Amino acid sequence: MREVRAQPARLLVADDNRVNRLLLSRSLELQGHTVAMAENGRVALEMLQKGGFDLVLLDMEMPEMTGFEVLEQLAADPKLRDLPVIVTSSLEGIDHIVRCIELGAEDYLPKPVNPVLLKARLNASLEKKRLRDQQKDMVRRFATTAVAADLDASGFALGGKRVHATVMFSDIRGFTSLAESQPPEETIELLNTYYTLMFDAISGQGGVVNQMVGDGLMAIFGAPLPLADSATAAVNAAREMIEMVQLLGVERLSQGKPEIRIGIGIATGDMIAGYTGTQDRATYTCVGDTVNLAARLEAHTKVAGETILMDGATRAALGEKAAVTALGPVEIRGKAGPVEVFAAKAN
Repeated sequence: MREVRAQPARLLVADDNRVNRLLLSRSLELQGHTVAMAENGRVALEMLQKGGFDLVLLDMEMPEMTGFEVLEQLAADPKLRDLPVIVTSSLEGIDHIVRCIELGAEDYLPKPVNPVLLKARLNASLEKKRLRDQQKDMVRRFATTAVAADLDASGFALGGKRVHATVMFSDIRGFTSLAESQPPEETIELLNTYYTLMFDAISGQGGVVNQMVGDGLMAIFGAPLPLADSATAAVNAAREMIEMVQLLGVERLSQGKPEIRIGIGIATGDMIAGYTGTQDRATYTCVGDTVNLAARLEAHTKVAGETILMDGATRAALGEKAAVTALGPVEIRGKAGPVEVFAAKAN
């Protein structure tokens, strides 16, 4: 059977017996690991909270804070709950083993610890941690910071919850014609530049870009992390987006390329936000009438000749001094009756 070889790691040995600590630490150091020691559970927890450890070897019967109490604290801490723990204990009985595993321990080794078994379990646990770390890195790479934080805090589960938030839709005007008039490489470069600017404006106001389709994007303000004033944040982001696109247009004109223009629709209200899809492939999004309205408002910017359109709920949240223009009741496809629509000045 092929041995799983783990990379050198930083380990913490928590045991109130000094001889046990020293002998176990020496054995682990001979395997190439860096080892720190704690004489009781309280000290161990304090050291772990400072970070930097890859795995804990934890005794159960310790003064000030038992191993069970340490496991409970680790399970309650989002930053530490995935830290692998191997219990080394002289406690007998299946109940103790079950309790340790239920509290999140990776494994349970009775004392005196068999060195061959310890090495195998240690290497396997470190390899699993490495794979979990890779998975988290992939989530951070392909998800926004807010979504990654939500996954770390709450875990992944299909479904959603009702939230009060603001939704934004945006796309590039005449993008199809533009794409047909230039090589695909230029189109990809334009989109990468465009999204870099839009992401910065949206995330800077606390928004989450959760969907990109061609030149179009959808952003949420107020989920998964709440915002005190999601409507104002969305409108401020929209104005920043317009300003960035204008500056990009100046640069493109200097290169002999056409400017680009965008349209933005914003709506505020209740919606269902969460993860949709399957266990194999899912995305964070929101659904509901408010989302549909924001998409319709973005499409209506072409008809109205305006850059930023919003619904009445968004306009009301901005306050009376907001620089907006009432366009009156507008027939919006998919709505039973006219909708009060407002246009925001770009800056």
